[in-house]
Amino acid sequence: LKPKYKRYFEHRVAKLIYHYTFEGRDIEVTEEMKVTISATYVMLTFGMREYLNPLFKRIIIYPDIYYSSQNENYHKGEFNPRMESVVFSWKHFKEGIDITNDNLNLGLHEFTHAFHIYALKSDKATFVLFNESLQNLFRVVSKPEVKQRLVASGFLRDYAYENQFEFVAVLLEYFFESPDEFKSKFPSIFLKVKHMINFNERYFISSVA
Repeated sequence: LKPKYKRYFEHRVAKLIYHYTFEGRDIEVTEEMKVTISATYVMLTFGMREYLNPLFKRIIIYPDIYYSSQNENYHKGEFNPRMESVVFSWKHFKEGIDITNDNLNLGLHEFTHAFHIYALKSDKATFVLFNESLQNLFRVVSKPEVKQRLVASGFLRDYAYENQFEFVAVLLEYFFESPDEFKSKFPSIFLKVKHMINFNERYFISSVA
């Protein structure tokens, strides 16, 4: 980031840490956890004027896979609107960041779910733009020839095709972890995702080729 936008980024990370409650379950919440989780959220929403999400108030951290009473299953992470919480296994959250070539990023995935659901309800400009861009994206990828080419390419992991929510969350993981490959293989879809989160790297990133 350019120096000006580094300050913006740091300000937003600090705002996130102040705004949301971080709770550990069988693990002590550290500054590293707060900063890393908040920075992942800020990365996803950096192009957006309104970025705080009122659908959750707490970020809950477990050391590893945990049992969720919501659907009586084991999870690595989830967005739980009823509990107003985003929940992570710290082990898998960290792997999502440390392993940069697998297109798996638990933080991006769960925060996208929370953002997507709020965008369906909100009348704020940022979220309306996200939702309208998303509907436009769905119209494109639902065309038989586009969908067939996308599935046949094997570019996205199979989980992307579970439902619309998983599709969007997986797209955002790929957008940040494999942008060059994504842009090369599916430029029109890449641009729609970029527009959806108002991600203008030429504006705030130094030396963009």
